[in-house]
Amino acid sequence: MRPNTKHVEKLQQNINYQFKDIALLKLALTHRSASKNNNERLEFLGDSVLGVVISYELYRRFPHIDEGKLSRLRSFLVKGETLSQISAELGLSEAFILGKGELKSAGSGRRSIHADVLEAIFGAVFLEAGFKRVSQVILGLYQTLLADINLDDSLKDAKTQLQEYLQKHNQKLPKYELTKTQGRDHNAVFTVNCFLVEQKIQITQKAKSIKKAEQNCAQVLLERLKAL
Repeated sequence: MRPNTKHVEKLQQNINYQFKDIALLKLALTHRSASKNNNERLEFLGDSVLGVVISYELYRRFPHIDEGKLSRLRSFLVKGETLSQISAELGLSEAFILGKGELKSAGSGRRSIHADVLEAIFGAVFLEAGFKRVSQVILGLYQTLLADINLDDSLKDAKTQLQEYLQKHNQKLPKYELTKTQGRDHNAVFTVNCFLVEQKIQITQKAKSIKKAEQNCAQVLLERLKAL
């Protein structure tokens, strides 16, 4: 699938950056399912650039916070869930270049693809315009998140936040259950179910560790509950 000119133009407006080399932007939008010449290298670069930009902004913005808390704040801001949320709000999926298999499996809605494409775009902006300009792009997209940081909540993981939310509303705590393990050793993928009894909500998530799968479940449930 190739994005039309309208979608590419809208994307550039939404990130507040106009590419001189449109081919570079299209490469950032190209998933590995669509071509061997894809966005994985740009994603690698963009991930590092994002980490530096956010680290410096947190260092500047919070001069009295120690290294450990700064690290947890950075993790909160650069994690896949946050990136996919930003990407979805920008409507980037309209411009994704996906292979037929991903299109059939609704890959444009997959959180990991949203996050990867956004990082690849950061990498592409850095290559074309340098660190100062990509910093402006990133901080522009993160403006609301940075302004709304709650130091107490942002330094807690999703499972802790979910537990505190439920306790605050006098509701039963979630039940996590490992339902499936695929692969072996370092290649294993774990499937975890999480069920909220009172709300009758069940979430299933996969990850390369049980802990990560549980955290992913908790994050999705938090978003669901806050949206009710």
